Amino acid sequence: MSNRLDGPVKVTGRAKYGADHSFPGMVHGYIVLSTIAHGEIEAMDVTAAKTAPGVLGVYSPFDPLKLHTPDSMFGKTWVPLQNREVTYYGQPIGFVVAETFEQARDAAMLVEVSYRQRPVLTSLEDGLAAAEEAPVSWDGSPAALEVLAPDVESIEDALAASPVVVEATYTTATQNHAAMEPHSAVAVWDSDGLTIYSGNQGADLQAAELAAALGVEASSVRAVNPFVGGAFGGKARTSAPAFLAAAAARDLGRPVKAVLTREQVFTATAGRAATVQKIALGADTDGTLIALRHDSWCSTPVDRSFVERTSHGTSREWYATQNLAISQKIVPLHVPPTTFMRAPGEAPGSFALESAIDELAVALEMDPIELRLRNNSTAPPGKDLQWSSKHLDECFRIGAARFGWANRSPRGRTDGDWLVGMGTATAMFPALRFPATVEITLHADDTAVVATSGADPGTGLLTVLSLVGAESLDIAPERVTPRLGDSALPPGGLSGGSTATASAGSAIVIAAAQVIDDLLALASSPGAPFDGLEVSYADGRVLADGRSMTFGELLRAVNRPSISATGSSGPGEEVTKHSFSSFGAQFCEVRVHRWTREIRVSRMLGVFDAGRIINEKTARSQIMGGMIWGVSAALHEGLEIEENGRLANGDFAGYLIPVNADIPEVDVHFVEYPDTLHNAVGAKGLGEIGTVGMAAAVANAVANATGIRVRKLPIQIEDLLEE
Repeated sequence: MSNRLDGPVKVTGRAKYGADHSFPGMVHGYIVLSTIAHGEIEAMDVTAAKTAPGVLGVYSPFDPLKLHTPDSMFGKTWVPLQNREVTYYGQPIGFVVAETFEQARDAAMLVEVSYRQRPVLTSLEDGLAAAEEAPVSWDGSPAALEVLAPDVESIEDALAASPVVVEATYTTATQNHAAMEPHSAVAVWDSDGLTIYSGNQGADLQAAELAAALGVEASSVRAVNPFVGGAFGGKARTSAPAFLAAAAARDLGRPVKAVLTREQVFTATAGRAATVQKIALGADTDGTLIALRHDSWCSTPVDRSFVERTSHGTSREWYATQNLAISQKIVPLHVPPTTFMRAPGEAPGSFALESAIDELAVALEMDPIELRLRNNSTAPPGKDLQWSSKHLDECFRIGAARFGWANRSPRGRTDGDWLVGMGTATAMFPALRFPATVEITLHADDTAVVATSGADPGTGLLTVLSLVGAESLDIAPERVTPRLGDSALPPGGLSGGSTATASAGSAIVIAAAQVIDDLLALASSPGAPFDGLEVSYADGRVLADGRSMTFGELLRAVNRPSISATGSSGPGEEVTKHSFSSFGAQFCEVRVHRWTREIRVSRMLGVFDAGRIINEKTARSQIMGGMIWGVSAALHEGLEIEENGRLANGDFAGYLIPVNADIPEVDVHFVEYPDTLHNAVGAKGLGEIGTVGMAAAVANAVANATGIRVRKLPIQIEDLLEE
């Protein structure tokens, strides 16, 4: 089990994140935020700010930095200061640049803004009546889907004919990514163009967005982000500090650094949508699902730019059922934007679906694991494409044995003043690949470089590049130097959707095969050491006629410092032959105090079928982080939005996330079956699946311990007070 290559530089503070970069003559920018949730800016008095000490520039919709709206793989990305419309409280509406951060901040406080306010809607529940049908999904799926048995006319008929029916409504809260590294940027212009240092999930994607926004050639923008202090979807798009710092640096002719304060991160970025989900399950008395209806509503910004597809991400695929109906609606609100957040759709969707499955098990007086396995799907309902590889049943069997599930009582148990319960849930997350290109360079000193522009926001991709590169080149990992986080490197695409290992790994295999072919051609070329011979490659050496040379020796012999090749990979014909997913079984034990109703998670176990595990240490770290995030969603996290749109807890004092004392030892086990139908490396995604199902497992454990079913997240003490 290899250590993380970036571990030593991170724990010793030598890793340079975006805001860690400084340059001669650098100045600082501070973003001004709106103090209303909906309306139009009538005026901005910047006189006092402009004359404040150290101020170099004050920008607003009345005196803007010229920026265009870029169009990327995510659609159109909003850029600040281009009009006077305000659609949420805390929206960037101004930018002050001064010699120091403190001068910029203090001057920003002097900007006086007057608004023409308009009616505001900030509550998802209040907006349900005006909900709109969601747009077509990224894969072409409509907002509503229905699969019915041949003799069934409607999902309601199927439910009515079911001997056992459970129906309930579940809600989940708005969340913020709360990454350790706040969104920031350092922008530097020179004769070659712009270099931007800013944490992002795809350097080449960020460079492209900035080039489009600035109206310059893509070749003149370089994005550098070798280290990213957490992202989870929240840094997939270019941030407001990056747009503003880049434009201001061009305008002022000096490097500009812009860093959001922790409070600003909660509004000037984007977070997870709130959801309301209504689920109805119909089953036979033996537990066989007859009907599943899952109707979902989610908050979305007023530009309707993001949909949290809870029903599509779970009920569409998770269980075998004769009749299925799902729908997704959106409720535009005057709240900060929503975006991708770890396991978008699947995380909140699994809370509702897996809670409902648990409620069905109670109604049937059936073991929750037995019910899940009885309805184990071999393919998504209504699809002919079977799962390429699925070992969920083994995950549950191993997990049940390791966790002591046989000792679980349907009504929990007591331990002094503590009520103890156990819960479980299924976890699934799509196994995907994005297009990626990797360059491999063999050097004359017998080392290799594996390079791509993709990002490692703490996922371990840097280590994966080294290991897969070494394996593909048949050399020791210590001889491979991985490089990423720089748009000057071959485009590595997005580090998101749990795709990075499969995407970059597949490209590495192709690049390695190509560079070895090129090396062998060089070795047997006229005048080369193996001129005219049949050559082969093994263990980092070229072999022929009883002789061998390392690739470095060969390169030195032909007076070449290096040899390089690129490999590109993306989704292929495999998507027409199989369905792909990672699978897992989540287990949780909670202790609820009989009198205070304090909830403590006492044990956690996750067993996962995620294909081949490239590096167990980084893989365990990802899963553990996801499981902890699930506990956080279940018991801690939730943004409280006041009626006027202000966040009541938009800081780390009020926005609760777990600390060490909240999390027990986390047990993780992998059921390892390489899935080479998905990609040549055999790895499937695991960055996000650790979050999926864990909140439901916690809620199910709480219900087992107390007999009280809580259908909202986060679960709070008052939810468990007996009337």
